[in-house]
Amino acid sequence: MKYYLAIDIGASSGRHIVGWSENGALRTEEIYRFPNGVKEQAGHLTWDIAALLSHVKAGIRAAFEKYPRIESLAIDTWGVDYVLMRGGEEILPCYAYRDDRTREAVRAVHEKVPFAALYAHTGIQFQPFNTLYQLYDDLARGRLNGVTDFLMLPEYLTYRLTGVKAHEYTNATTTGLVNAHTRAYDRELIAALGLPAHLFGPLSAPGSKAGALLPEIAAEVGGNTQVCFCASHDTASAVEGIPMSEGAYLSSGTWSLLGAKVLQPICSDMARTYNFTNEGGVGYIRFLKNIMGMWVINRLRAELAPEESFDGVMEMGKESAFDELVDVTDAAFLAPVSMKAAFDAKLAKMPRTAGDYFRCAHRSLAMSYRTALRELSDCTGKPYETLYIVGGGARNKWLNELTHEFCGVRVVALPIEATALGNLSVQSSHNSF
Repeated sequence: MKYYLAIDIGASSGRHIVGWSENGALRTEEIYRFPNGVKEQAGHLTWDIAALLSHVKAGIRAAFEKYPRIESLAIDTWGVDYVLMRGGEEILPCYAYRDDRTREAVRAVHEKVPFAALYAHTGIQFQPFNTLYQLYDDLARGRLNGVTDFLMLPEYLTYRLTGVKAHEYTNATTTGLVNAHTRAYDRELIAALGLPAHLFGPLSAPGSKAGALLPEIAAEVGGNTQVCFCASHDTASAVEGIPMSEGAYLSSGTWSLLGAKVLQPICSDMARTYNFTNEGGVGYIRFLKNIMGMWVINRLRAELAPEESFDGVMEMGKESAFDELVDVTDAAFLAPVSMKAAFDAKLAKMPRTAGDYFRCAHRSLAMSYRTALRELSDCTGKPYETLYIVGGGARNKWLNELTHEFCGVRVVALPIEATALGNLSVQSSHNSF
């Protein structure tokens, strides 16, 4: 029996999941779980990459203790964030995407290359935290002086395990610097922005091998294995883990990512106006829209009802009759000091109870899904009658009910570890179970 290890790291937690085939079915076991989160440092939001690496190694060690022979492992994380390197040395801090450092960079980038031209090249939606804006801020502040490499977070962790520096395709597309048509880094765009050309190497396809663990890492974790590149952007792995042949998908977690698989990028004026994005998939394009997601509910819970479970918060919302809505795609909800205050500023009628806020948040998310589905159909020219929901949000039964009610589609909620399953699927397809 062959065992594979998926290391799936999200913005709030990470997990190590071992997968194997048994009686024709994929079985999984969570071996290790650890917390994650942004940290404030000198007025900026950052990631503790040393802690991430320590947890990655601890989880591998735990996996080897139970499964002494593991065929391969692969790491996925959220997109856009990266580590700058000067040889083998990190240039810290590692900024988190919710930090607001790119405000001036966005304006400066669009002065050099208007957003319409960016979109025509890359098909990537505007988000103020897209990697190209972060890198341009680094350039303006001199942080790129002497830099030899930039590595997206999964590739940085892979480098620390193997000594191999590489760029994986699906995660690279979240930079806003990959040409949607050639599916390689866009040299014309990189030159226009004045970014150092040597930072942008060839792209590795999902399923490519990085190499074995370094001897010192193998000694530390108690075993050795092949390290692969899965679809290292976690949403790409999540979509790969959805058992679907048609319809639209919704990866529902901190972010809600709603879209469909398409064979060719859609970089039309309509898609740009609707702010859809064309991100890399495993042999297809993930044409989707980023929506603020469970983040708004989670932050309201932390502020208004920290003692309540997620089910309790859901019940509080169901008991309310408050019918006001907000646009959850508004940038005001990205990283407010107070999520309650952010809602208050967007509502004409003020909520009176915590349940009012939770009802508003749930219904506003469902409304955003309806809008995104309509826009998806406009752009692709196809109707969508089924919506597959995976991720933590798939467990929110009331939100699923509201989504069915607002969108008028069949909702198939799959409360599975889709990201880990997609990670394992890519590994197994290149290293047969």
